[in-house]
Amino acid sequence: MLTMDRFAHATNAAPTGTGIGWRHPHYAELLQTLPALDFLEVHSENFFGEGGAALQVLEQARATYPVSLHGVGLALGSATGVDPWHLDQLARLAERIEPVRISDHACFARAHVKGRDVHAGDLLPIPFNQESLDVFCRNVQQVQERLQRPLLVENLSAYLTLSGSDRSETDFLRELVQRTGCGLLVDVNNIYVNALNVCLSTGENAPEPVNACRHWLDQLPTEGVGEIHLAGHCVMDDIVIDDHGSRVPDSVWQLYAHAIARFGVRPTLIEWDTAIPPLDVLLDEAERARRLNQPAEVSA
Repeated sequence: MLTMDRFAHATNAAPTGTGIGWRHPHYAELLQTLPALDFLEVHSENFFGEGGAALQVLEQARATYPVSLHGVGLALGSATGVDPWHLDQLARLAERIEPVRISDHACFARAHVKGRDVHAGDLLPIPFNQESLDVFCRNVQQVQERLQRPLLVENLSAYLTLSGSDRSETDFLRELVQRTGCGLLVDVNNIYVNALNVCLSTGENAPEPVNACRHWLDQLPTEGVGEIHLAGHCVMDDIVIDDHGSRVPDSVWQLYAHAIARFGVRPTLIEWDTAIPPLDVLLDEAERARRLNQPAEVSA
């Protein structure tokens, strides 16, 4: 079993700095211009093929940049367990690319329905209770044993709350880290989206969202955070959607500064998955993150 000491060693050995989520519209331009980035992050499942153009492009990028593999399909909270085929593909990709980090989400997606296992194709929330924690720990440990490295688990942007929780999300994540030796990928935008949706659903009884998010961040173990994600979101009439389709808003930048003050310098990623802009826009956002992602000054 992994321990926090081993996780800390792996985290300290991995590149820090800032990176971007590398998406298809920017494949060619990035390889031609090779901008100053500390790492690239890709969705693992896009490169599960045995060969082909996509994997060849990723290997070209890996010759210049460290690569982080970010998954959306492990479904770590699923009581049916981890899909062996999916884990095999991830292990094969990790062996080939030698990523600096591998991550997935605190969600479930797989279930046994009408005699067969099905995948919902979405990141579905889990109740925060002992039964869910036991399932999650079992699945995370299986993945880590196969990959022979710590896994990072990302907090979810959730649009419904399942009944049956007996602890907070941060308590759940803290216990997960303690029991499995995994790390956390803290998505600051997800925290803020959830807080805004609480405000929309409860009105005046909800705490001010930025303060609620600061409190959320303060409940996490500082040594367990291995990466931070930043993104934009879409505000609609009665719901806020984590669409990764715009610049990082000012409130999320404020929370990012709070996160860096609490956790210290951490690898930080700009995510942009819809309405993808020119590459220069992502690089500009990454540079803003780089300016904030600095060690705190020590007064004499």
